Amino acid sequence: MIVMIAAASENNALGQDNKLLWHLPNDFKRFKKLTTGHFIIMGRKTFESFPKPLPNRTHIIITRDTNYKVRFENCYVVHSLEAALKFAEKEALSFLIGGGEIYKQGLKFTDKIELTRVHDRFEADTFFPEIDATEWKLESSIYHKKDDKHKSAFTYLTYLRRK
Repeated sequence: MIVMIAAASENNALGQDNKLLWHLPNDFKRFKKLTTGHFIIMGRKTFESFPKPLPNRTHIIITRDTNYKVRFENCYVVHSLEAALKFAEKEALSFLIGGGEIYKQGLKFTDKIELTRVHDRFEADTFFPEIDATEWKLESSIYHKKDDKHKSAFTYLTYLRRK
């Protein structure tokens, strides 16, 4: 199963200058809980936005640069989304974690979307694709209000592809 996991604002903003636009500690914990022990597929810029590889996950990094090298354990470089999916095909569960272009390309291969909808609007240079209600069914929704650790309210949305 391929699961797309992201946090996007009301205007589908994901980030600006390869940085997140918000700090949501509970969303980080959820991301860690869902992805630990699994393959995470991402673009090069997303990988490079991390201070170091995320622990207990296999990283598949997509780049067009055929000379790109990564010198970390459990990190593999491929040159297309299709190659990443082929690399991960024996895994029961793999996650597409960004960025915007990977989400756009990956939507047609995705079985499930775990979206954290941040209830605010942000200026951004990277966006999450629109979710077409004719293709996706909202399976669950969990609201989290604004508090002292979360400057924006947000909702965890789980979508399943309609059959």
